[in-house]
Amino acid sequence: MLIDAHCHLDFPDFDADREAVLERAGAAGVAHFVVPGTTRRHWDRVLALGTREAVSVCLGLHPYFMDAHRDGDVAALAECLEAHPEAVAVGECGIDARFDETLGAQWALFDAQLRLARTRRLPVVIHCVRANDKVAKRLRQLALPAGGLIHAFAGSPEQARAFLDLGFVVGLGGAATHDRARRLHRAVAALPDDGYVLETDSPDMPLAGRQGERNEPARVAEVCRKVAELRGQSPEQVAADSTATARQLFGLRARS
Repeated sequence: MLIDAHCHLDFPDFDADREAVLERAGAAGVAHFVVPGTTRRHWDRVLALGTREAVSVCLGLHPYFMDAHRDGDVAALAECLEAHPEAVAVGECGIDARFDETLGAQWALFDAQLRLARTRRLPVVIHCVRANDKVAKRLRQLALPAGGLIHAFAGSPEQARAFLDLGFVVGLGGAATHDRARRLHRAVAALPDDGYVLETDSPDMPLAGRQGERNEPARVAEVCRKVAELRGQSPEQVAADSTATARQLFGLRARS
């Protein structure tokens, strides 16, 4: 079986055919889905999905949506995490250095969520774009007890090792399927068997040859095959290893 360790099934992109999307994923061998929160306004949608046995949820404030965040959102996040102990992580949160004009606010919001994760002893799901080294430095300073996931990892073998040494795992998705991603391919090949999870970031992060298409969780099976090729392992081994790592990281029930 496979776990899509990061997919935005709450997004409106799936409103017209969400059940069909889940059915296709099941047919492809995907048995569990981890859905992160991105804005306070949409936490209810995420939590509603979490009532399904096949879905686990995270709650967070995403750096891409800085315009949507308001004063009081971090306090509301703390209250929501308290009210919903079924949440398996804090996130999606992090740093997106493509948006220089909001970087100061991003770091303040990120720090606040990291401290929540530390207080609640929850893993943290991190969006990290063009900021691997700076984020690793901050995580080293905080020493989070439950580690977490570096979502959509696209860095070097050395950067992957820095995150692993801090108790994190990396998320492998569509970026790994692109032929030009040679540095990432070297990182994937060098990872330990328990150092990664598989994800789609649906509806985003399209796979090679599918640019411009809506991504969906069924395609985590394609990611699995590509990761297996890069690692010189069977898809069955990669599926088993990534599933075990996702279960360990998020505390998922064994039957999921």
